[in-house]
Amino acid sequence: MIDRRQMLGGGALGFAAMSTGVLGGCATLPASTATPASDVLVRDLQQRTFRYFWDTTDPATGLAPDRWPTPSFASIAAVGFALTAYPIGVANGWIKREQARDRTLATLRFFARAPQGPAATGTAGHHGLFYHFLDMARGHRFGRTELSTIDTALLMGGVLFAQSWFDREDAPEAEIRRLADQLYRAVEWTWITPRKPFLSMGWHPESGFITSDWNIYNEGLLLYVLALGSPTHALPPATWTAWSDRFDAQWGNAHGGEPHLQFPPLFIHQYSHCFIDFRGIRDAYMARRGIDYFENSRRAVRAQRDYAIANPGDWAGYGADVWGLTACDGPGDFTRTIDGRQREFFSYSARGPGDRDDGTIAPTAAAASIAFEPELATRAVQAMHARYGRGIYTRYGFLDSFNPTLTDAAAPLKHGRVVPGVGWVDGDYLGIDQGPILIGIENARTGLVWQTLRRNPHIRRGLERAGFTGGWLA
Repeated sequence: MIDRRQMLGGGALGFAAMSTGVLGGCATLPASTATPASDVLVRDLQQRTFRYFWDTTDPATGLAPDRWPTPSFASIAAVGFALTAYPIGVANGWIKREQARDRTLATLRFFARAPQGPAATGTAGHHGLFYHFLDMARGHRFGRTELSTIDTALLMGGVLFAQSWFDREDAPEAEIRRLADQLYRAVEWTWITPRKPFLSMGWHPESGFITSDWNIYNEGLLLYVLALGSPTHALPPATWTAWSDRFDAQWGNAHGGEPHLQFPPLFIHQYSHCFIDFRGIRDAYMARRGIDYFENSRRAVRAQRDYAIANPGDWAGYGADVWGLTACDGPGDFTRTIDGRQREFFSYSARGPGDRDDGTIAPTAAAASIAFEPELATRAVQAMHARYGRGIYTRYGFLDSFNPTLTDAAAPLKHGRVVPGVGWVDGDYLGIDQGPILIGIENARTGLVWQTLRRNPHIRRGLERAGFTGGWLA
């Protein structure tokens, strides 16, 4: 385990060596003025976050808990992030390639053998998709959770990353590639489109398809790329156009800054970019807007920071270097009068500017944005660590969330505790918030995940069927 006092050296982030600004309307990484001290902190955060996945994932099954240390079911999206974490650990010298190979192989074998079918119990999935949550013991459906399209996509992002990264000709790595292909080919995207052309958000054996579809701009970029790229159950290319034609309603700058496709929580603008390098490649919609999806996410990050500076809700702590709203844990569902003003708080919720903002800050929102805005994100990591680190920075990096406004220890908390001098602090790490931190830092430093998945034929096929051109696709 990592001693909390340990700070890692071993190389600067190297942001300054990357291109700056926007060239031809397509984003490239801006330069950073990060200091050696901030580089050390970011590297320490990355290693601690990697250790979250390495230490908490079941080595026999590859199942990753939804949260830790609270006892938890497994999250298939967290498994996707864990599969991506292992080669990052190898690249940074934290584990050996053989260790990553064995953990990855165990995971893919487990999912390849997991029972599928329409039964409400005793299965892990149906039609090649998997349930959002699985019990940690057997890997079967947890409770009445849904068969999830987006969480299956995040799982498959990790599966395909493993397929392309483990490229040696020995038997174990060949088996990784074969199993990854088997799992991806088995997903019947065409089955879960009850209201064509859009994918449903999921399915329950008790009630059938969820009535909501992936039909507005959101984290579904990766989902539709995977569904279009399938060699066995592909959605038609026109699906992407039908989807992106609906984006205009979300274009704007409600909270200031440059216009972009808006969606309040930052995870919407981060998840797909963990896996796909959208720099310099554009579909027809973004070509009309004169930017790319990477630049769109960069603008969303800057808009969140601008919102924190303006701080219309007058929440404690918000400012130029402490910002970040996304889906995360919160104190609980209650109201409290603070300094003469009634405040409403929420438990786990998707937060964003003007949307369920209750003063709860999620470090993943800023830290995972480091690939889009390295300087601003690094400064936020430094500031949160300096001001609140004694309460929020522990064994596996930043705890999921904190709220400097809520300082009343008598509040009816659902999660976490009130730390004197800090405010409310969550007691857990969440796998789906840890993953983007680890991957975002690695993509900012080396581009490892992006460069690896550029080589994946399924990702390339999906992008081309969606109409993406230019940049590295050329």
